[in-house]
Amino acid sequence: MIMLSEALRLLRVYNNLTQSDLASRLKVSKSYLSEVESGKKKASIDLLERYSSVLRVPLSSLFFFVEELDSNKATDRARGKVAMTALHLLHKIAGAYEREMLEEKKDLSN
Repeated sequence: MIMLSEALRLLRVYNNLTQSDLASRLKVSKSYLSEVESGKKKASIDLLERYSSVLRVPLSSLFFFVEELDSNKATDRARGKVAMTALHLLHKIAGAYEREMLEEKKDLSN
């Protein structure tokens, strides 16, 4: 589930939303959202459906990060590698957005 919680966090950052903004749109508390994103709590199907609707991503895309894979099966190992690659790509994109946001804040404060 760590892959899912990280994917949810990165999707939030990619969409340039704070935890407070997204929590409000998902109709959950900021602290609950924080626990889901950190992997301390599991996201329910209902919450994943709301993520899908709010962030406009297919629900099936979110389930891609949920699957438990059998490391003895070549197809599962391949799917795991694809999921990790997608997660790394999301991480890079989200990192670029986070850097942009910091630069904008610096520019505004000057």
